[in-house]
Amino acid sequence: MSARLRVLLVGAGRMGARHAKVIAANERCDLIRVVDPCERTGRAVAEQVGAAWRPELDTLSDVNAVMVAACTEVHHDLAVQILRQGKPLLVEKPLCDDFAACREVVRLADQRDIPLMCGLLERYNPAVMTAMTIVDSPLHMTSVRRAPYASRIRTGVAWDLLVHDIDVALRVFGGRLPDTVNATTGYFHSQSAERAEDVVDAVLRFPGGRLATASASRVDQRRLRTIVITEIDRVVEVDLLHNEVLVVRQAGDSTIVDTPDLVSARTPLETQLDRFLDIVGGDICGRAERRSILPVHHVISSILDTVPVSAVA
Repeated sequence: MSARLRVLLVGAGRMGARHAKVIAANERCDLIRVVDPCERTGRAVAEQVGAAWRPELDTLSDVNAVMVAACTEVHHDLAVQILRQGKPLLVEKPLCDDFAACREVVRLADQRDIPLMCGLLERYNPAVMTAMTIVDSPLHMTSVRRAPYASRIRTGVAWDLLVHDIDVALRVFGGRLPDTVNATTGYFHSQSAERAEDVVDAVLRFPGGRLATASASRVDQRRLRTIVITEIDRVVEVDLLHNEVLVVRQAGDSTIVDTPDLVSARTPLETQLDRFLDIVGGDICGRAERRSILPVHHVISSILDTVPVSAVA
């Protein structure tokens, strides 16, 4: 049996705490240290999982891999620091909130052939995974993602939420980048950072005239995450919050609705962690994983570039 990998976690906020529990429960690795500048938060998470706490990142000589779940604004600097020490890295989405910075991080990992993964978590949502096994000839995809306002998140809704659905759209349409991108944004909440959009609606046109429309809002009063994929003779409806998939088709005057079994009963974080460990262990191609990171970041950057400066409050 191979030795358990020693993992360090950076970030002990809401998402970091979830990662800590999943890492600690995995039989293939040990969470040895939690890094967070806030002692109260960092110590609390570390003690829950039997790990040490440190206020800042220092030497990584005693760890095999690092996971970053800190705020987006520090992703780039942390990623560069970690990769320069040669450590495999998983960074929560987005990799960075600037496409040039994303390219720099991926290029550094490529140059040193270091495993790098971005936490595009819907890839591992059981409902999305199930839908991907069903979809054959997609023509149109629509996605709606809504969430209540969270003042702790300083990046705009495109990088924070829409990135998930754009990533799914790219996969639905075979990994191709769209031919055209158009978007409209809204800036509404008084607590949002300058130039951080609260609502975004985007339309992507893919080769062959196929379309994806994606809408995300962080000023709603409830959470909603749905995807509908249309083919010529059926529709695949996905409820990402409740892990439900419906396949709907017409037969004469009747509507037939099938409910396929999910391909996995595991949580997205559990599946994602195992994939990361497989990449670190060389069981999955690290180069292919790195190549899968930039396309969605490129599209999000393109979406934001379509918004006139005058539209920003």
